[in-house]
Amino acid sequence: MNEKFLAIVNPAAGGGRSAKLAGEELARLKGKGLRVDVIASTGPGHVAELAGEAYSQGYRRFLAVGGDGTAHEVINGVFSHQENTQRIALGFLPLGRGNSFLRDFSEHGTEASLDALENGRKRRVDLLRLTHATGTIYSFNLLSLGFTADVGAVTNRLFKRFGDLGYLLGVFTKVVQLNRRGFKMRVDDELDWDDRPCLFLAFNNSKYTGGAMLIAPQANPTDGYIEYVRWGPIGRLGLLRMLPRLYDGTHIEHPLASRRAVKRVEFALEGPVDVMVDGEIVTVDCKALEVLPGVLDVYV
Repeated sequence: MNEKFLAIVNPAAGGGRSAKLAGEELARLKGKGLRVDVIASTGPGHVAELAGEAYSQGYRRFLAVGGDGTAHEVINGVFSHQENTQRIALGFLPLGRGNSFLRDFSEHGTEASLDALENGRKRRVDLLRLTHATGTIYSFNLLSLGFTADVGAVTNRLFKRFGDLGYLLGVFTKVVQLNRRGFKMRVDDELDWDDRPCLFLAFNNSKYTGGAMLIAPQANPTDGYIEYVRWGPIGRLGLLRMLPRLYDGTHIEHPLASRRAVKRVEFALEGPVDVMVDGEIVTVDCKALEVLPGVLDVYV
């Protein structure tokens, strides 16, 4: 087993911020005595390929240099492509835009991550595993269907170049085009299917998404549960009034909102749908979602 860290740098993360700052931050770690090999990705999906290859070569410590999307690819590169019998440990240099996951543990971003790496401070955290018609996807943050995924899809397609403003443009576009529909599903040992119309369904491992939105204020990435948040079919005016409350978690107090802690979700959808996974949009035919308790060591 290779005792070194492999730092996988996503130069595009943070609108190029990662490319500018990664060298200096990695030099700080090496100056503290950490043994680090470094490699950079060249495009979407390449981080996952690099992580999978590195695992095959014996690396068990990884450093995601970028945003949540970079960490997502590292995790999927290892867990999706290997018969993973040995634990891996993941550290963060949070140089992307979102970095939602780390907010569950600290508000101090890069400095907290560097401190955890320097002092070898790790925690066991859960992962979520989505099984779909053609494979599996692993998540450390959340999966969401409905309005939140619709916003992500239209933002990526039309407004991504505008950064944070682009996301707001995506929100207001989907408010105008509001689509409230059902996603046939059931949780744990329930026998009855639920296909009631909804605004969105969110299945959360951690509290935050988008860097600042407190979608699941009661989520805990170490408790062995999926925090399931459901929003009923709210209207446009009510949605506009509710949106600011997503940033302090009080949206969950609305009469149309509900939450529960579950272990497994089963889907019976009519075909592929857009799903937001750790801030990225995929279009898949969902079959089941389950929690994998404590399978990942994270430096936090």
